[in-house]
Amino acid sequence: MNFQYEEITTQVELTAREFAQKHIRPHVMAWDEDQIFPAEVFKEMGKLGLMGVLIPEEYGGSGLGYFEYIAVIKEIAKVCGSVGLSLAAHNSLCSGHINLFGSEEQKRKYLPDLASGVHLGAWGLTEPNTGSDAANMKTTAVRDGDDWVLNGTKCWITHGISGDVAVVIARTGEPRTSGNSTAFIVERGRNGFSGGKKENKLGMRASETAEMIFDNCRIPDANRLGNIGDGFRQSLKVLDGGRISIAALSLGIAQGAYEASLKYAKERYQFDQPIASFQGISFKLADMATEIAAAELLTMQAADKKMKGLPMTRDAAMAKYYASEVAVKVANDAVQIFGGYGYTKDFPVEKFYRDSKLCTIGEGTSEIQKIVIAREVINN
Repeated sequence: MNFQYEEITTQVELTAREFAQKHIRPHVMAWDEDQIFPAEVFKEMGKLGLMGVLIPEEYGGSGLGYFEYIAVIKEIAKVCGSVGLSLAAHNSLCSGHINLFGSEEQKRKYLPDLASGVHLGAWGLTEPNTGSDAANMKTTAVRDGDDWVLNGTKCWITHGISGDVAVVIARTGEPRTSGNSTAFIVERGRNGFSGGKKENKLGMRASETAEMIFDNCRIPDANRLGNIGDGFRQSLKVLDGGRISIAALSLGIAQGAYEASLKYAKERYQFDQPIASFQGISFKLADMATEIAAAELLTMQAADKKMKGLPMTRDAAMAKYYASEVAVKVANDAVQIFGGYGYTKDFPVEKFYRDSKLCTIGEGTSEIQKIVIAREVINN
């Protein structure tokens, strides 16, 4: 693996960094406090190609690779985890699913508007009673002539209310049987498709998380993604890439918390010297820097294999698991370094602390990642 950034990666990273400083940083706390989903920011990111980083140019995307994608998510998340999360979900889940498994007609119909930010994407797998137990999902799709009729509720969906285009996995077979689900594209505005409850969350408050409700929602068979029964298998492949997304998101949050802590430790004086000179603080900074570097290497390794078309399920799970746990630990240490100030909303680390926890839960909990890693280690 080449550890040297290509020029294009550096340019993309700088573009994302400058955008975050100019368009996101001034509003971070206001959006967080009032749970404002800043839809216009995503349209602006679309103009820069950040909403279709991995989409081929022929479908209106930027046609870049995972190194550039990681750089984008990381730079945005260093400023605001919420915006980073929404950007990641749009790119890797909804757009990524259509790009991987859509027909040529579907790609040309949906990807250009998703890649440009004209449309916002959502992806629906999780349900109230079936998080990791996806084979037992209750949302069904029943064939009726040339149409499918969807019924059920999806929860914890990023952009469940605001998404213009959703990829939805619904059960088309018997519960707990192999090949019992199928993926569909559902456009906002279709009869029987609505947004439900918006969650009031601990962190990531500016990223919209809500239900998607289907009540006799009729869609044409032309909106089916791939073969009948392939929905869950497709989802696993999508989630492999999604885990790299969450690893990148975790890196950004950890890096943001670390940089704020380093700056504060150099400027904050106690006993006539900066607190960075005390071993109790300097050792925390050393641990933070080391763990972030290790998490980044795991993430880049998974991305390298993904781009080369090599098996990377284990690598993506390792990157997601380790980077997300590092984000929580680094954010926790950051609050400790700031002391009482770290517990207030006048300083940035309390938000990093709240945002970081989601990374250990979304797109497969840390416990699920351990199951995936163990299975790969034992069986390969």
